[in-house]
Amino acid sequence: MFPARFAPVLFGFFVSCLMSFIITFVATLKAVGLGEDFLGIWMGAWVFSWMIAFPTILFVAPLARKLVARLTRPPA
Repeated sequence: MFPARFAPVLFGFFVSCLMSFIITFVATLKAVGLGEDFLGIWMGAWVFSWMIAFPTILFVAPLARKLVARLTRPPA
């Protein structure tokens, strides 16, 4: 179990992992089709995109939280 202070990093890790996994699946399937080499191409695309997605979400998530806070009102 991790201390609560690691929550933003763990959130970023899991969201970036899952989102890049799904998006690269769809993009790879559309680009090359479901052939013999699909899995290798997809995994290569996924690892590369995850390396971009993880640091990006760590940077972008706080900005998104601030924007959401400005657009919503706190519960009564």
